[in-house]
Formats: sequence, C-alpha cells, structure tokens
Amino acid sequence: MFRRIKEDIDAVMERDPAVRSRLEVFFLYPSFRAIRAYRRARWWYKRGHYFIARWISQKAVRRTGIEIHPGAKIGRKLFIDHGSGVVIGETAEIGDNCTIYQGVTLGGTGKDIGKRHPTLGNNVMVGSGAKVLGPFKVGDNSKIAANAVVLKEVPPNSTAVGIPARIVMKDGIKVDIDLDQTNIPDPVLQQINSLQEEVGRLKDIIEKGQG
Repeated sequence: MFRRIKEDIDAVMERDPAVRSRLEVFFLYPSFRAIRAYRRARWWYKRGHYFIARWISQKAVRRTGIEIHPGAKIGRKLFIDHGSGVVIGETAEIGDNCTIYQGVTLGGTGKDIGKRHPTLGNNVMVGSGAKVLGPFKVGDNSKIAANAVVLKEVPPNSTAVGIPARIVMKDGIKVDIDLDQTNIPDPVLQQINSLQEEVGRLKDIIEKGQG
C-alpha cells in the first residue's frame, strides 16, 4: 500500500511543474485523492462488495469532480492533471505511466456489450476534453490531442487529432492525410446511421419470423 502511495505521489512530482512538495500532493491534489479512492474502491469491487465500492467512488466524485468506476483497471503511476470532469468507465483499462487531462472521457458508444470502454497502453497521454469511445486500444506511447473524438484503434507511437480523430504522426513521422475540414464525417450521424441499419435488420428478422 505504501509503495503504491509513493508511486502515485511520484507520478505527480515527475509530471507537474507547478507542484512544490509531496505534502502538497498528498493533502491538496484532487487527482491524487481520486486515485487513492479508486484503489480502495477497487479492493472492495474485486471481492464482490459492489455497493461499498460504488459508495466510495461516488463519494470521491463529489469531492474531486473525477469519476472512476471501481471496475476499471488502472496500472501504475497514473497522473490526472487538474482532473475536473474526467470520466473513466467500468471496463476501461489504463496501462502504466499514463497522463490524462481535465474533461477526458474514456467511455462507450452505447452499442457494445461486455467490454464497452477503451484500453490505454503504457505511456499514453490524453489531452484535455478528448473523448475516447469504444472497446478498442490506444497503443503504447501514443498521444490524443485536446478535444479529439477517438472512435477507433490508435496504433502505438502515434498522435491522433480531430473529430473524428485521425492519425497525423506515427513513429515520429508525419502521416499524409486529407485535412478537408468541410467534408469531415459527423461521428454522431455515423452512429445514427449504424443504429438505423441495425433496426432495419431486426425488422426483417421479425417479419420473416411472422411470415
């Protein structure tokens, strides 16, 4: 337990130039408090005490503005900078040494069952306001730009930007892409079209069953 506490404090000390002391992190940083609450809630969650786990996590939300479901799997030395408005879903997984900024959502699209939330590899950075939605992986050492909406897998060592997000750099090399801002597909419309197709398919099945 004490090793984990030291690691969580180290993560802040290493990545936040504004911090002055370990005592400041321990007593004043909401991100540190949220992660500590998550680790307590996770302990209860893994033992089947789901109500206690959620009670701990929801109490932490009210105090910190950071919502981490106790079902999420989080590795070592996660740093949530500022943190207000961060949401990490139940089946999300986060590797070691990741950095998440305020307003980030690691969420689902509403159409998946089971594994519904994203997996972040090691050393991943997710910029403020970014939304990573769906049960895919963001590879090791990748970066998600501020306010990006990521709807599909991001390879390792890549940078993703935009709505919907596109890979603009991989392995330190710029990727040639068409940045036609007037013809970028609407991710919400794409989801609606997908749902309409699914409804049509189910209607066909029902009609055939009744025929």
